Amino acid sequence: MGFESMWQALAPVGLDAKTGGYNRFAWDDADLACREWFGSAAKDRSMSVVEDGNGNLFAWWGDPDAGDAVVTGSHLDSVPDGGAYDGPLGVVSAFAAVDMLRTRGVQPRRPIAVACFADEEGTRFGVACAGSRLLTGALPPDQALLMHDRGGLSLAEVLHTRARDPRRLGPDPELLGGIGCFVELHIEQGRSLVHSGVAIGVATQIWPHGRWRFEFRGRADHAGTTAMADRCDPMLTYAMTALAANKQARLSDARATFGRVEVSPNGTNAIPSRVQAWLDARGRDEHVVSDLVGAIHRQAAARARRDGTQVSLSAESVTGAVAFDVALRDRIVTALGGVPVLDTGAGHDAGVLQAAGVPAAMLFVRNPTGVSHSPEEFAEPADCLAGIEALAAVLTELAA
Repeated sequence: MGFESMWQALAPVGLDAKTGGYNRFAWDDADLACREWFGSAAKDRSMSVVEDGNGNLFAWWGDPDAGDAVVTGSHLDSVPDGGAYDGPLGVVSAFAAVDMLRTRGVQPRRPIAVACFADEEGTRFGVACAGSRLLTGALPPDQALLMHDRGGLSLAEVLHTRARDPRRLGPDPELLGGIGCFVELHIEQGRSLVHSGVAIGVATQIWPHGRWRFEFRGRADHAGTTAMADRCDPMLTYAMTALAANKQARLSDARATFGRVEVSPNGTNAIPSRVQAWLDARGRDEHVVSDLVGAIHRQAAARARRDGTQVSLSAESVTGAVAFDVALRDRIVTALGGVPVLDTGAGHDAGVLQAAGVPAAMLFVRNPTGVSHSPEEFAEPADCLAGIEALAAVLTELAA
């Protein structure tokens, strides 16, 4: 089964036919179907599959216990109404690269594994890269078990319904110690490669980033009978905060996004009593991000005093800057004939592993629109094949 047939087999899973976007969230039916697809792809290649206690999947070519493994892959979950390529391109390309090595008669001296990390997007429970964070110990299992989805179900409850044991969550030093390096192929979430005129690039670093929850509280009231001067409307405070985030991010050449909002009681003819809004903030260094969030919070608090509302801020997940292993990066760039290097504002499992001490690298595949986390996310078939060729060359360099 080649790249195209694998891609077509995976494509219908979680697809919204009306929007063209994907909804694959941790441990839902679509996620389980993706897991079945992964197992089937591994079986077709006589690769043994191991699922760790955190839901991460590893398909092995060679002895999993031998150590110093070269691991590649990505994730299969999505953001709400997400694109087809973010994550799946890396997993499908990894299997296709294994096929290419075998066709060429390559005999790896190190084990090779294809990985599929659980809950990378963090859509359901709010923490990005949850599977790799749990594996490395960056996310404590007791904290993870208390995470809830929007329906009020805890991760522990969800795992029980999917026949997984929540007590197995947590670091796996033996598995992690057996990974010699990790290489993640991913669609570029931007247009640097378009401007460079090449199909493949290599990452240098991931910007620091995080998610913060703002809670605005006011007084519920009638939309028709309450004079504007008599209102304590948290929606007004939130609206000003969203505008402040946009201005502050532009001033600091950073990124600030309110992409999720929940309103209570959420009635058309009612002034809300509470607005919760999640801020995604990113910048080139930790000071930029910290100053950005602080400035937004201060403006929100000042506006709340004028509106007669209250605002609170809590960090849900924060990740510092991650520089990828320089020696591994340079070795890959040389193996690929001198491709461009670029940094990224998007978080990835590769960054979590690198932060935990596992040498990691990333290959980017050109995205002609630069659009990601959207049904418009796209890569040309020829560029996907170029990505597979590049990944196969990297695996040959590292493992053979």
